[in-house]
Amino acid sequence: MWIYEKKLEYPVRVYKNDIGMARLLMAQYGGPDSELSAAVRYLTQRYTMPTNKAKGLLTDIGTEEMAHWEIVATMIYKLVKGVPAKQLREAGLGAYFAEHDRAVYPADAAGMPWTAAYIQATGDPIADLHEDMAAEQKARATYEHLIQLTDDPGVKDTLRFLRQREVVHFQRFGEALNDVQALMDSKKFF
Repeated sequence: MWIYEKKLEYPVRVYKNDIGMARLLMAQYGGPDSELSAAVRYLTQRYTMPTNKAKGLLTDIGTEEMAHWEIVATMIYKLVKGVPAKQLREAGLGAYFAEHDRAVYPADAAGMPWTAAYIQATGDPIADLHEDMAAEQKARATYEHLIQLTDDPGVKDTLRFLRQREVVHFQRFGEALNDVQALMDSKKFF
């Protein structure tokens, strides 16, 4: 189904270690509104979409969210690369390091592991598309918050790219919602 091009969708430049920022970025790696949650949500919901256009859109955006998950993981990894274990512990990542070393593990910024309970698929295309639009807005807001929390120009640049993609996804889901609503309305017989 997918062809994997062995490069990131957008380059990740990190100019200095920042353990705290790495921890905060976990919100977009394994949190309820993370790229992982979005990818799984969309790739699950696509099956009950009533049009090929909506199915294709959910497949496309779900796949792109996986690429964004890879970008976030790369930022996190680069932000802690080479940082001594003692500094990780002092920054509140001692338990994380004990279990995962510097591996990027899907958990949120507070250390809670990712769970499928974060995603929703109701089988109702209207409800699911509204859920998707809300998810994109929450992710956009999170990226805006993260941008304010770093002074690394490379990290800011990558976060701005990801934030902009959330805006585009929101717009595309709005278009799909209009199409699906028009189809559903056309099937009413009086």
